[in-house]
Amino acid sequence: MTTFVDRVELHVAAGSGGHGCASVHREKFKPLGGPDGGNGGRGGDVILVVDQDVTTLLDYHHHPHRKATNGQPGAGDNREGKNGKDLVLPVPDGTVVLDGNGEVLADMVGQGTTFIAGQGGRGGLGNAALSSARRKAPGFALLGEPGEARDIVLELKTVADVALVGYPSAGKSSLISVLSAAKPKIADYPFTTLVPNLGVVTAGSTVYTIADVPGLIPGASQGKGLGLEFLRHVERCEVLVHVLDTATLESDRDPVSDLDIIEEELAQYGGLENRPRVVVLNKVDIPDGQDLADMIRPDLEERGYRVFEVSAVAHQGLKELSFALADIVAKARAAKPVQEATRIVIRPQAVDDAGFTVTEEGEHFYRVRGEKPERWVRQTDFNNDEAVGYLADRLSRLGVEDALLKAGARAMDGVAIGPEDNAVVFDWEPTMAAGAEMLGRRGEDHRLEAPRPAAQRRRDRDAERDEAAEEYERFRPF
Repeated sequence: MTTFVDRVELHVAAGSGGHGCASVHREKFKPLGGPDGGNGGRGGDVILVVDQDVTTLLDYHHHPHRKATNGQPGAGDNREGKNGKDLVLPVPDGTVVLDGNGEVLADMVGQGTTFIAGQGGRGGLGNAALSSARRKAPGFALLGEPGEARDIVLELKTVADVALVGYPSAGKSSLISVLSAAKPKIADYPFTTLVPNLGVVTAGSTVYTIADVPGLIPGASQGKGLGLEFLRHVERCEVLVHVLDTATLESDRDPVSDLDIIEEELAQYGGLENRPRVVVLNKVDIPDGQDLADMIRPDLEERGYRVFEVSAVAHQGLKELSFALADIVAKARAAKPVQEATRIVIRPQAVDDAGFTVTEEGEHFYRVRGEKPERWVRQTDFNNDEAVGYLADRLSRLGVEDALLKAGARAMDGVAIGPEDNAVVFDWEPTMAAGAEMLGRRGEDHRLEAPRPAAQRRRDRDAERDEAAEEYERFRPF
């Protein structure tokens, strides 16, 4: 069974906000108690957090759908809904978060690094929070905003200082097992290592990590073998160590050709040109291996490589290699710029920025895009006339109607608020008068020509009651 996964597609959904409550305080001897509807709770966020104890994305491979809890709706007597609980997902150090198009959203390095993968929806305001001097008892409340839902890709890039690369069965696993306390699987057949192995090496006062990357073969950068799956694990390393097998039993291979092929694959993968290289001639404890190492060492040194002859089995030349790698790592760390504290950048809104845009799309059709208009539409209960009238007032105060007039919109033109896949479309009619003074009974707005069924039923009942009263007055005996 697979125990290591370094790339998964994750479907995250933040919690939706709770709906606000439309309620009127009712108590004996208090006929005008006023609105007391509470606000809805905020939906929970989906948060990725780097955890040093997590080394694989296996859990998300088996359970790719993750959802935070929703906020609770508000209630009467000014009781606010409970906020949804945030969903915290631990990820390994070195995880890269990508969107569906492959764009990097976050590069998570360092214990405790966080990234909000899904933003929870806002809770809707209750009618107590919506009341004003003119709108004393609103007959509606705002709906909770839906939580953010999207698909992301998590890719793990091993955080190590030294990467061991080379052909399968070159002795990389054996080398990391004697340099550190790591216990990788070791066998005499190719592709024994199927996952990157990490080990911690102490050389003097320097402590560094070393990674054993699964064997590369020609064409690895195009997906052959296991190379494409694990080449990403060498991107963060400070030093690349070529482990060459000087005792290979394959007649069509030699260490120098192996080095050239691996370098070609690294060049095609890209981004590793400036990393220092070290060549390790492994298995020199075998007589033929020592003879071959003596033959090719001058050629490698002429190319500018620093060459070490080692034997993982006989523990030969390991100390010199360990201290040499520690020296390179220490110099690389010293050359890095000092990490400064994250600066808080405040970007105030421009004076002429209305916060929305109006664009003409086709004949007699316009689209409004902006954070506030789209959020207001999502939180509007379109079954309530007064809520729709309140939305019209807010859009008018924001300047949407003026912008539509400037764009050339006329009465009964089509207007869409929101993106193409999720927009509210209506026939626009310029508002001649706006404000709470135009309201009728709770839940109604006389400016709307098409009454809702509930409002119409109330009007019918009132008309029947008035008609019955008139009949009674007409035939009532004196």
